[in-house]
This record gives sequence, structure tokens and C-alpha cells, in this order.
Amino acid sequence: MITSNAVEFAAAISRSGKLGGLDVGTKTIGLALCDAGWSFAGPSETIRRTKFTQDLAHLRDFASKNQLVGLVVGLPLNLDGTDSPRTQSVRAFARNLAPLELPVLLWDERWSTQAVERAMIAADVSRAKRAEAVDKLAAAHILQGAIDALANLPIGD
Repeated sequence: MITSNAVEFAAAISRSGKLGGLDVGTKTIGLALCDAGWSFAGPSETIRRTKFTQDLAHLRDFASKNQLVGLVVGLPLNLDGTDSPRTQSVRAFARNLAPLELPVLLWDERWSTQAVERAMIAADVSRAKRAEAVDKLAAAHILQGAIDALANLPIGD
């Protein structure tokens, strides 16, 4: 199941497990995890994109190792909420995650990278270290927004 609706997503998952967050770029995929109680999200890793079959194998291992019950994928919309040129490719990427057999929530990621960049600049993180960490931190930012929204929704068993 792939949805942009948090209520539908909540109905399809169990509250007893972790969620994974993905910030899908053209060259990398930022990965994040939240705790099983869905209180906080944190960055996990950034993977370099290769062939999709290899990317899928890496994501399958990530999901299995962390016992994920669902995925939150950042959806790059325009500032006015309409689809951006990248939106279709991220939707296709999400559809291609079907072999993982996990519910997928497409989550508005407007401003996620900029928010993370500003926070790292404010913390005086060097440009090189920012480039290395921005994708996984953006994934954590996306996931945190989703779990904050999901916190008060009824969750299926």
C-alpha cells in the first residue's frame, strides 16, 4: 500500500514497531529510523544509488535488520503543493518498493533539506560535513514530521 494519507497509513500498520524514513535523491538515499514508541527520529545512513536491484537489496536489509513496520518516503512537492518534476520519479520509486511488502507513506518534504542545512550552518558544521550528512538528516526530518502527525491517530494492530 502506498498512500499520502496518514490515516490510511496508520490503519495499515502496527504501533509495535519502528518506521524507516527515506529521502530519495538522484544520487543518494538518506535513511532514518524512529524508535518503536514513535517519539523521535534519527539519521541512520546515506546510501549511494546504483542499480535499483542493489538499492532494493540494501533497503530490504535495512528494513529487516531494524524490523520496520512501514516506510515514510519524502515527496518533493512544489512550494504551492503541486507536483514537481521530481515528484513522479519518487512516486515510481515508492511503487518499486512493493517487494518489501511494507506500507509506504508519501510525506511532504518541502523545506526539509533547507531546514537541515540551516541547522547545520547554525551549528557551524563545515561544508564538507554538511554534504556528507544532509541526506540522512533530511530523512530524519521527514520521518519526525510524519511520526508527529501520526502520534494522535488510531493505529491498527
